[in-house]
Amino acid sequence: MADEITPKQRVVLPSLETPTLTKAELAELLFDRLGLNKRESKDMVEAFFDIVHGTLVAGDDVKLSGFGNFNIRRKAPRPGRNPRTGEPIPIKARNVGTFHASHKLKAVVQGDTPLDEDFE
Repeated sequence: MADEITPKQRVVLPSLETPTLTKAELAELLFDRLGLNKRESKDMVEAFFDIVHGTLVAGDDVKLSGFGNFNIRRKAPRPGRNPRTGEPIPIKARNVGTFHASHKLKAVVQGDTPLDEDFE
């Protein structure tokens, strides 16, 4: 297909100092690659993150095949210590968000799988 993304067309981040892909950059990529208008692109990115956020807040996991899993993990209360004074401080129980990369994503990041292979 002519619309397939070649390895040279993959995302190149604008700065080596801060290699971070932002929501605005994701929306721009949707605009460039899918032909959506800028408003639709921004709305699609926001809707995706709203769904992920809402699902996690509800206590459910988010599983993205070939990418990874977002989970909420309950951390038990534990004793802590103030690093300046050494004074003991109790740390309350809390929920934390975690991400576990899939084996496919890990292989691509480590360079074990070439980028030109189908990454789904």
